[in-house]
Amino acid sequence: MKNNKIVLGISGGVDSTTAALLLLEKGFDVYGMYFNIHEGNEGERKEAYGALREAYDSYEKKQAAETSPNSDKHQSSKTYFSDDKFIYKDASHEFKDIVMSDFCCEYKLGKTPNPCVICNPNIKFRLLKETADALDAPYIATGHYARTVYDDKSDTYYISAIESKKDQSYMLYRLPSEIIKRLILPLAEFADKEDVRNIARENGFSSAEKSDSQEICFIENGKDYVDFIKDFDSSCKIKEGNFIDKDGNILGHHKGLVNYTIGQRKGLGIALGHPVFITNIDNENNTVTLGDNEELFKSSVYVEDLFFTETGSAALPEQIQTKNLTAKVRYAAPRAAAEIAAFDAEQGILTVRFQTPQRAMTPGQSLVIYDGDIILGGGRIQKSL
Repeated sequence: MKNNKIVLGISGGVDSTTAALLLLEKGFDVYGMYFNIHEGNEGERKEAYGALREAYDSYEKKQAAETSPNSDKHQSSKTYFSDDKFIYKDASHEFKDIVMSDFCCEYKLGKTPNPCVICNPNIKFRLLKETADALDAPYIATGHYARTVYDDKSDTYYISAIESKKDQSYMLYRLPSEIIKRLILPLAEFADKEDVRNIARENGFSSAEKSDSQEICFIENGKDYVDFIKDFDSSCKIKEGNFIDKDGNILGHHKGLVNYTIGQRKGLGIALGHPVFITNIDNENNTVTLGDNEELFKSSVYVEDLFFTETGSAALPEQIQTKNLTAKVRYAAPRAAAEIAAFDAEQGILTVRFQTPQRAMTPGQSLVIYDGDIILGGGRIQKSL
């Protein structure tokens, strides 16, 4: 008998709950894995368990209706769900050491990190793989809006974008081919999240109207980044410094680099009689440069901490410079035509040049490189030129 076990990352949200139902309907034996990032957070664990149970209950009712000649009165004797289908992992300590620590360190350096990019390969998908291996399950799954593809020329499995406003391929660019090979993304076929919600409504899922999770999952609603960083690291001393212009002239005083990001206009606490934006943050000199919007547009960027799917490392794939590439400089940015201008293998620094200048390329954010819809890899922005 074919092994159809699959381990799905389950959170209790509408995406993962609907994904569970879709996988069941495709014939998979679904195990839901919930990993906790907050010590003692029993509420979210119960939500995740309840979501998996709802998906199984809905599937069981559909199976009963299909097999019973009088489905309103007859109940199927088969039970599909059991408690062993739900797997709990306490990842709170390693999440703190890997994801939260990186987040705080980057912000203190005046950078703007994306914690999901760190979490996905180092926590979420690693735990999914380990759990699947322990269960002898060939497959893993999540509720991400993206798809997987296989290229026989390079013998590599890639993450690919989908035509959807919810496309989340950018967040998955650091996954290695051996993980993608086992990955099934049941929401890849949906261009509109409302279609996913409609499935949830039709099946009476409690998550059907649940709002999307907040941008930073480990920061409580109403709490800002600065307060979180102070609480996380009590030794953190936020040092005030100078706002300057591009010529180095002092314009005023800032409240510490952690409060700012490239492209920011609001909340600067300084009035110059005309709109100004943050165009540079200099950790070494503790300065924040202000300028016009036009100064935010740059054509080239240095990228570090590289990862490419084909090589599974920072090594550049052989044919990448011959391809017609596009790149994204943040999750919400459109893809734009780009080329590999230079690669310093010793330093691990890639120079990417865009055909048209890009706005506010921010240190710490990820630059992700696409060949058509396929993600080749990327890295963290070090500096724009």
